[in-house]
Amino acid sequence: MRNQRGGGNMQDELDKIFESFDKNAVFKDKNLLQTNYTPEVILHRDEQIKQIASILAPTLRGEKTSNLFLYGKTGTGKTLSIKYVRDALYKRFNKNSPFSLRIEYLNCKLKKVSDTEYRILAELINQLGGEVPSTGLPTQAVYSKFIDLVDSKKQLVVLILDEVDQTAKKLSNNFLYNLTRLNSELSKSKISIVGISNDLTFLEDLDPRVRSSLSEEEIVFPPYNAIQIQDILNKRAENAFKAGILEGGVIPKCAAYAAREHGDARRALDLLRVAGELAERESSKKIMLKHIDEANSKIERDKILDVVQSEPKQFQYVLYSIIHLSENSKDKSFFTGDVYNFYQDLCLKNKLETLTQRRVGDIIQEFDMLGIINVRVISKGRGGRMREIRLAISRDILKKVKEIVQDAINYN
Repeated sequence: MRNQRGGGNMQDELDKIFESFDKNAVFKDKNLLQTNYTPEVILHRDEQIKQIASILAPTLRGEKTSNLFLYGKTGTGKTLSIKYVRDALYKRFNKNSPFSLRIEYLNCKLKKVSDTEYRILAELINQLGGEVPSTGLPTQAVYSKFIDLVDSKKQLVVLILDEVDQTAKKLSNNFLYNLTRLNSELSKSKISIVGISNDLTFLEDLDPRVRSSLSEEEIVFPPYNAIQIQDILNKRAENAFKAGILEGGVIPKCAAYAAREHGDARRALDLLRVAGELAERESSKKIMLKHIDEANSKIERDKILDVVQSEPKQFQYVLYSIIHLSENSKDKSFFTGDVYNFYQDLCLKNKLETLTQRRVGDIIQEFDMLGIINVRVISKGRGGRMREIRLAISRDILKKVKEIVQDAINYN
């Protein structure tokens, strides 16, 4: 009988939770705060949008445009701006033209896509209405299928490759070079490429042939400042929340957090949305400053877990090496060389191809940027400089990070 009563009490508790969400005193339209939402007006990016439009406008006449490269930090409006221009081009395009216009968007960081040339091409073929098996054909055959599909009728194809730096990290320069050279194999159609990167140094590391082909035109997106982020948040908040729900100072605090993160508007919108969700769970009448602080902690934690989960196997091997050394060194600090030695042994043990020391150094630098580790350069006089590493993951999520990494590499 006690169990039944307990079950009844639990049902009452659940009903209370669901009823409080039915009332929905916080959100009017939460979609406006999602990162995939494209607003009708994009604030503080007029200059960049006009530049993109000027470069891509000849597509309306069926002319191949210069390849275009957009770069700037995360959350500076690159993807938003190019999608905005894409939609405007489609609206303007004359359906009775003697050619078709296809503008295809692909995020190269998606795990199912970015691993191999084969998968990227298969995804593009899929978007263009063709079909290839997810594995099994020679890569050259998939290239041929892609070219045949593009050239099957008179059309102009614009490929938008978001986070294209991820592709270059995992694949050879040849892949990007081949993409920029596809026009020489087409007779009826033309292809233009728009590359987007969060990595400002990405072009410097590319083969000069690829660099000149990929970035015939370049547009830089500077970080937003705190005032600009406030404008963006105020505009979205007008219709995202019920009237009077935001406590004074919430939006400036959100903007200040995001401005510290290199002017990342995406981060600011996430903060505001998560703060709203936390207030809603508490049945709070207002979104308060404390909700912003709680949202910031939650996003930090989720971001690290998401990164660890989605990174390729090599990254996870390097991270496992760092965690192991941190747990087994006396003062919790060690050097890049120690990481590389342990990582090499780990790869040998698990029959995984070993990356070069330089590439592992790049991965360590990425972990530093993500806040997973802290790296300090120590000068050893004539002995040169060494990078000292300390793990920076908070204790409350370290256990979860270890589980993800161990699971991924099947470490025994």
